[in-house]
Amino acid sequence: MARIERIELRKVDLFPRVKRTDAIQSFVSQETPIVTITDSDGASGTGYSYTIGTGGSSVMRLLADHLAPRIIGRDAERIEAIWHELEFMTHATTIGAITAIALAAIDTALWDLRARKQGLPLWKLAGGAREKCPLYTTEGGWLHIETEALVEDAVEAKANGFIGSKVKIGRPHGSEDFARLAAVRKAVGEGYEIMTDANQGFGLDEAIRRAERLRDIDLAWIEEPLAADDIDGHVRLSARSSTPIAVGESLYSIRHFREYMQKGACSVVQVDVGRIGGITPWLKVAHAAEAFDMPVCPHFLMELHVSLVCAVRNGKYVEYIPQLDDLTGKRMTIEDGHAHAPEEPGIGIDWDWDAVRGMSVEEFTREIRQ
Repeated sequence: MARIERIELRKVDLFPRVKRTDAIQSFVSQETPIVTITDSDGASGTGYSYTIGTGGSSVMRLLADHLAPRIIGRDAERIEAIWHELEFMTHATTIGAITAIALAAIDTALWDLRARKQGLPLWKLAGGAREKCPLYTTEGGWLHIETEALVEDAVEAKANGFIGSKVKIGRPHGSEDFARLAAVRKAVGEGYEIMTDANQGFGLDEAIRRAERLRDIDLAWIEEPLAADDIDGHVRLSARSSTPIAVGESLYSIRHFREYMQKGACSVVQVDVGRIGGITPWLKVAHAAEAFDMPVCPHFLMELHVSLVCAVRNGKYVEYIPQLDDLTGKRMTIEDGHAHAPEEPGIGIDWDWDAVRGMSVEEFTREIRQ
């Protein structure tokens, strides 16, 4: 039995190469906690999670002061037990963003360690449903981008084999959103998916109004139309809308997803491994969604989510937003708009350790031993 002997903590700040805006915010920096766990056999695994610009220092302190020391000496194979122990240990802070982001970095590292020791890629270890999955792109659909550029990006993405494009909505008046989306639909035709994302920017009345206005464009979904904790609002909107409602980016507990699915408050599940607390709860949500006959189309983290979408039967799409290029060697393999699951053992991230060390914030670089 190999026990956890050493845990290395780092934080790297990554800055988007394109401007990213939505209805309520700008994505200014990806604070990236990186956790490497080494066991008594000398094997190691690395996990990570992220913020979009705030809270990273709190995540690192939670990891260094409370979570990482707790699992030194533990059997690294007991991933389920470790996850639940850490969740219970932090119950006083609830399962919210800071706690879930910290848990995700540890849990992902443990799965990487297990997969490497077993000589299996994550997608096979976690289920092995398929070898590749289709991509849709978000990088050309941010809210500040003018209509002509939206159209050009979508046409190019279609030509490159992508199955769809996501366009942010939430302009001051619904007519503006409609005009932008109508222009994209006219350019790409009927066989190309158009996803939309409101980033929790609407109240219920406005969400109902805009969903009705947009129905003829035949959208793949409207994502996060309301505040994430407004389950009743999502129930009422879903009942009124012929367009599927997607949620998950801002949900941090498997119980939250249960409520949404059970009450008919969504029809597309966008569970995010970095927000839900790791691979362990991600798989629980994905399997629960299959029981409700709902697809899983995770938010962000394409380099990791490609393996998880390929692992489960109801994995449908991966969202194309490249973010780890400055920290990795081998990139995600994309052919004809499909992402191929990595064949190398582990979670599929080829870390460039010279780059990681060079970009690590010294204040948060720690090594924890027994």
